[in-house]
Amino acid sequence: QVQLVESGGGLVQAGGSLRLSCVASGSFFSINAMAWYRQAPGKQRELVASITSGGRRNYADFVKGRFTISRDNAKNTAYLQMSSLKPDDTAVYYCNANLVVASSNGLDAWGQGTLVTVSS
Repeated sequence: QVQLVESGGGLVQAGGSLRLSCVASGSFFSINAMAWYRQAPGKQRELVASITSGGRRNYADFVKGRFTISRDNAKNTAYLQMSSLKPDDTAVYYCNANLVVASSNGLDAWGQGTLVTVSS
């Protein structure tokens, strides 16, 4: 089994910053891509940012220049540094990882989510 545990969410004022963390644990050989998604109330889940095992990053247009995704492969951890936060960034943020496990070269796993609330 694989577990992803997010942390770092909370309440912040507009213009502020937060750093989310996601730690993967369990039975896997390696992690391919890691990503952050978010889901606001009444909206569909959307991709925020992703990073490959080699460090290639991809960002949604609405966070470019404000958010930075990174990862520490030795710690099986991904981070999302969020700056210049806006009320529209309010959402539950989910970590996603694509892992190599015994039964698959590409198992998708999800965390439980961490709530980010940005007040105006």
